[in-house]
Amino acid sequence: MDKNNSTTDSFIRFFEAALPAGIASAIRENLRAAANSAFEKMDLVSSEEFEVQKRVLLRTREKLDQLERQVAQLEKQLKK
Repeated sequence: MDKNNSTTDSFIRFFEAALPAGIASAIRENLRAAANSAFEKMDLVSSEEFEVQKRVLLRTREKLDQLERQVAQLEKQLKK
């Protein structure tokens, strides 16, 4: 929920900067409620979580490459 609040705050600041001051303040709470509702329905991850998963995927890919080389080597030995 905390990451959604941060995302919502960024979203609200973006729109407030684009709208005239009087309009922005008048619709702020409605916009916040709509944004919170939309973001809660999305499966968002933080940048930190994304980077962790990216590193895990890289390690997994490296391990897969290593295992593929080992299998190829073993298959080559079996054919001798």
